Amino acid sequence: MATHSDSVAGKKSNDVSNDLQIFNAENLQSNMKVIYYSRTFLSIIGGVIAGILGFTGLMGFVFYFLIMAITSVCLMAKAKFSVHSYFDSWNRILLDGFLGGLM
Repeated sequence: MATHSDSVAGKKSNDVSNDLQIFNAENLQSNMKVIYYSRTFLSIIGGVIAGILGFTGLMGFVFYFLIMAITSVCLMAKAKFSVHSYFDSWNRILLDGFLGGLM
């Protein structure tokens, strides 16, 4: 016969298991590829636009960081601001590949 303490313990263990998120490695890797390709493409496009507009030096860096910030916001909007449904952390969508396209 289950007592009140047994049912409370059962609810707690169920709540903990519901809070634990499990990610499919293939889907996570596919999502990371999308971020990488998006950032690479927009780095190229941003570099071309910066060259056409004549942004060099510090202005070019500011333009690049502006493009990457807009890219991060657009990727989060694409994920409907529910980043933890598609990625394991916010850093994946905000910072991964951010400095890689600087070259």
